[in-house]
Amino acid sequence: MNTRNLWFKLFVPLFAMGILIGLSTTAGAATINVGSLNDMTGATSDVGKDYALGIAEAMHYVNDMGGVNGKKIKLYQFDYGYRVPEALTKYNLFKRLKCVAVLGWGTGDTEALSPTITKDKIPYVSASYSGHLTDPKKTPYNLFFATDYSTNARAAITAWFDKKWPNHKDYGKRKPRFACSYMFASPYCSAPIKAIKDQATILGFDVGSDQDVSLFAIDTKSQVLAMKEFKPDLVWHGNTTMSVAATVRDAYSLGLGADHIVNNWGYDENLPRLAGKAAEGVMGAAVCAFFGQDVPGMDKVVEYAKKYNPRIPVEKRLIRTVQGWGDVLILWEALKRADKAGDLGGESILKNGFETFRNFDIGLGAPPVSYTSTDHRVAGQVPIYEWKNGAFRLVERVDLKGRWPDKWAKEWIGW
Repeated sequence: MNTRNLWFKLFVPLFAMGILIGLSTTAGAATINVGSLNDMTGATSDVGKDYALGIAEAMHYVNDMGGVNGKKIKLYQFDYGYRVPEALTKYNLFKRLKCVAVLGWGTGDTEALSPTITKDKIPYVSASYSGHLTDPKKTPYNLFFATDYSTNARAAITAWFDKKWPNHKDYGKRKPRFACSYMFASPYCSAPIKAIKDQATILGFDVGSDQDVSLFAIDTKSQVLAMKEFKPDLVWHGNTTMSVAATVRDAYSLGLGADHIVNNWGYDENLPRLAGKAAEGVMGAAVCAFFGQDVPGMDKVVEYAKKYNPRIPVEKRLIRTVQGWGDVLILWEALKRADKAGDLGGESILKNGFETFRNFDIGLGAPPVSYTSTDHRVAGQVPIYEWKNGAFRLVERVDLKGRWPDKWAKEWIGW
């Protein structure tokens, strides 16, 4: 809670002005306009604030490195408070500003905008990693650098089944029991539910009733008590970090006795800070390295965090900053390739940019990125981590594409 209050004091006044930052070169020189839609004050601001900082800091880096083949980027960044109508309004503003691309945020607004994005042919690189956005037959202009929610969820339950279930006292005596905890009304939270329950069926779980937990929840005892009747061995959490931490704490205090796996937006450095000893053993998907880890490119992430937001201690920064960098870096590369082809229109950015990526390595501990005209899932392998003894430790790299090649190729895209 103190962390949230600090963020509000430091950054909400800036976003209240509308445009956080306009990054451009000197007057009269060529510029490229890019819009950015972020949640700094709404239901997902516990993870959205740090991501927004990552976007702005990464864009400073891009311009310092020469921009797009000498053309600097002007970034228009707005807080929309996780409100879909506000997202639609800001998107129309980005069009009037002649933005060639948009860096978006939430699943609800991204999915709501996807038909308009497709019609307008404006690349929309979002922080929504919804599997629904990975099928270019339906949503060709929606992209992101990360493995999608459905792939991550399948990988997390598989890693637990591979590594944890064989050590359970009831292994070989019965099926493992599985339940889901998430906000039913949130498109983000519910996006991978079909996929993870399908994976639970493939692996042979008994699946219990879902529990509806608000993104704003700080007390989840009633939902935990309802889960206790089913006695799950494993609970999947689909919310963001604050409410996931509350649920994990209550599960610990009420003796639920289950292990926990978490969607990537609920799994970050704040989870153990908020959940304390209840976080021990919690597993989750991470789409890149955690802030400050020793991986290629992290030195620049840390350097620019210190340079442009020195009032925030780097030890308080999150993996969300790194995720912001990831989306900026793939957009930057696509813009450079499209510009080199002589056309910075949306279709060229897609065809001459993104869809030419073949194992493009952005560093940051992220998987190499590939897109084709028939598949916008970036990778089929997902690292699953566990918080153990004060650190995030790798449990398994789950190779979904390798283990279920037919399902990967023919069934799972767009889930």
